[in-house]
Amino acid sequence: MSARIGQIQVRLYENFLITFVSYIEEMTMALFEGIFPAIATPMYSDGTFNETAFREVMEFNIQAGVGGFWVAGGNGESIFLDDEENMRIVSAAADVNKGRINNIMHVGAPTTERAARMAEHAASVGAEAICCVPPFFYRQSDEAIVAHYKAVAAAADLPFYVYNLPQSTGVEVTPELMKKISDEVPQLAGLKHSSVNFANVREWKKMGLNCFIGSSMLMVPALTIGAAGCIDGPPCAAPELWVNIWKAWQSGDIDQAIAAQDRASSFTDIMREVGVHSGTKAVLTARLGIDCGSGRLPNPPLEGARRAEVLSRVSAMGIGPVPIPSSGD
Repeated sequence: MSARIGQIQVRLYENFLITFVSYIEEMTMALFEGIFPAIATPMYSDGTFNETAFREVMEFNIQAGVGGFWVAGGNGESIFLDDEENMRIVSAAADVNKGRINNIMHVGAPTTERAARMAEHAASVGAEAICCVPPFFYRQSDEAIVAHYKAVAAAADLPFYVYNLPQSTGVEVTPELMKKISDEVPQLAGLKHSSVNFANVREWKKMGLNCFIGSSMLMVPALTIGAAGCIDGPPCAAPELWVNIWKAWQSGDIDQAIAAQDRASSFTDIMREVGVHSGTKAVLTARLGIDCGSGRLPNPPLEGARRAEVLSRVSAMGIGPVPIPSSGD
């Protein structure tokens, strides 16, 4: 009888552990949802990182209600920055954040050594998660990509997000490749899906992955098939537009979410038309009253009459200057 009771106790404990782990996983996933702007990297006129402006841009977005940030990603121009600059950016982001939202730090680099070094640093300064493009320029086998991700994820041991950006990296992360990654990378939490293969959002959901759509024009459509939210560059300059989408979606008001998406997409249209890097920085400069500079060369600046026209169109949308309260207010 005592042996039987012992077996029952073991099974109950095992069931408790399974339920508890599942609960923790669901809670962790819930922390990474909604709008995560791909934050711009403000620069001085000499092309160096403007940390003061970066901190202002972060605070502006946090006060607007974003869920977190995609730091030093495509809109952050990380590929144009050296590793020390990228590490300085994540240190500043963690310091501004102080646990209020979630920073996903991009650590992608052509070599495993560089990416792992930045991943380790991101964890050491307080990033909540990391993300990484596949190794690029030289085409690698699936096995090499998996090994790269395994080493980078282990270096941080944080929730790990794949950055699926085939138009820039030359690597399409397919469900088949993702399964191989999932089998070897225990830190895998999800991905930013910037591929044109929109239907794969549904596949990522079925695989239990937290998927952020990488197009700010497709947030609502992506949410309807299982996305957790959106990551893109334009929202960092007008975060309230996408926060409105998320709030409407969360409240179950689909018509309002669609209307909010249409307005947000109009803003993205303008940014894409002039170049998102310099476009978002021009809008941020006008809205916050602090010079965020332009994209790092060879990204062209937005200047003169063209800049004035863009800012006029944005202002006509009701997107204007905002006061930025401090984190203590």
